[in-house]
Amino acid sequence: MMFKGTKKRTAYQISDEMDAIGAQVNAFTSKDITCYYAKSTTGHAGEAFEILSDLFLNSTFPEDEMSREKGVIIEEINMNDDTPDDLCLDILSRAFYGERGYGRNILGSRKNVSGFTRSDVNAYIKKHYAPENIVISMAGNIEPELAEELAEKYFAHLTPSPAEHTPVKVELAAKSLFRKKEIEQIHLGIAFPSVKRYDPLFDATQIMNCVLGGSMSSRLFQKVREELGLAYTVYSYASAYAEIGSLVVYAGVNAGNYLKSARAIFDCIEDIKKKSISKEEFNRGKEQLTSSSVFAQESTSSQMLLYGKELIYSGKVYDFEERVKRIAGVTLDDVMAAAEVNFDEKSLATSIVGNVDKPLEL
Repeated sequence: MMFKGTKKRTAYQISDEMDAIGAQVNAFTSKDITCYYAKSTTGHAGEAFEILSDLFLNSTFPEDEMSREKGVIIEEINMNDDTPDDLCLDILSRAFYGERGYGRNILGSRKNVSGFTRSDVNAYIKKHYAPENIVISMAGNIEPELAEELAEKYFAHLTPSPAEHTPVKVELAAKSLFRKKEIEQIHLGIAFPSVKRYDPLFDATQIMNCVLGGSMSSRLFQKVREELGLAYTVYSYASAYAEIGSLVVYAGVNAGNYLKSARAIFDCIEDIKKKSISKEEFNRGKEQLTSSSVFAQESTSSQMLLYGKELIYSGKVYDFEERVKRIAGVTLDDVMAAAEVNFDEKSLATSIVGNVDKPLEL
C-alpha cells in the first residue's frame, strides 16, 4: 500500500518518476524487518531518495486502492500455495515455531488480509514506524555529506516516539506436519534448533552448515544427489533471530524414494553429530564463509542491507574487517562444538508436501 499514492503523487507518478531517472524502487518484508529501497545512478541519488522518502512518510492509503491490493495479496498467497518448495518451508516454520510469532507465514491468511482496514494500517504505522525504529542505509558512490544532508532534509522533522522492543517468547512446537498435493515430487523439510544471532558459536555453525549442505561439495549434495541420485535439489541453511535460530534441511525428491531420501539425509546428519568433520572440510567451509562476505562487498544492494540490518539488530555499524577476523578465528573444535548443539532431536520438526497421507515418520 505504500506504493499506492502519497499526498503529492499518484501510484502511477511514483513509478513513472522513478522510471524517468532510470531508478528501481521496491520493498520486502522478512520476519523481523521491512525494507523500502531504491537504486539509482549517482547523479540521480537525491531525486530517488526524495521519492522513496515521500512514499515512506506520506502515503495516503486510498480506500479503492486498498480494496484492489487485497485481491493482489490473496493471489500472492494462492501463488505461494502453488509453489510446493515455498509451501514446504512455510509449513516447516509452523511445525517448528508453532502458530505464533516466527511460525506464521509473512503473507498472512486470506481472512486477515480481507479484514484489514485503512485505520488498521495507520495504527500499525503510528506504532512501529517511529524514528527510533528506522535506519537509513546508503551504499555506493555517494559522499557521506550528501547522505547526511538527504537524511536530515527529509527525516529530521519526525517526532521522537518511544518504540516498544518486547522480546518474542519462543516456545518450540516440535511437530511433524504435511500437506497433500497431487504433484509429482515430494518436498521434505527438517528443522533443528540452532544458535541465536550473536551467539559465540554463530560463525562455527555457519561453517558446519557449509559442510552439511551449503554447497555442491557438501555432504548432503554429494550423498543424496550425486551418489544416490535421489534428489535434484537438496541443501541446508542456518537462520538466526535475536531469541533463537534454526538449522533447516530441504529436499525435493522422487515420490517413490522419499523415505529413502529422508534416511540418507539423517545419515549425513548423524555423521556430522559424530564430529566426523575433516580438516579439509573445515578449511573449505571457512573459505566459503569468508568469500561470501567478500563477494557481498561487490553488491551495493547487499551492502545497503548488511549495514542497515546490523544497525537495527545491534545498534552498531557493521565492521567488515572484524567479521573476517572472527571467521578466521574459528577453530575445528568450535565447529565440533557447534555440531553438538545444533541437532537436538527432541525439538526436531518436519514438513512434507506432496501426494502423501501422513507426516514424515522417522
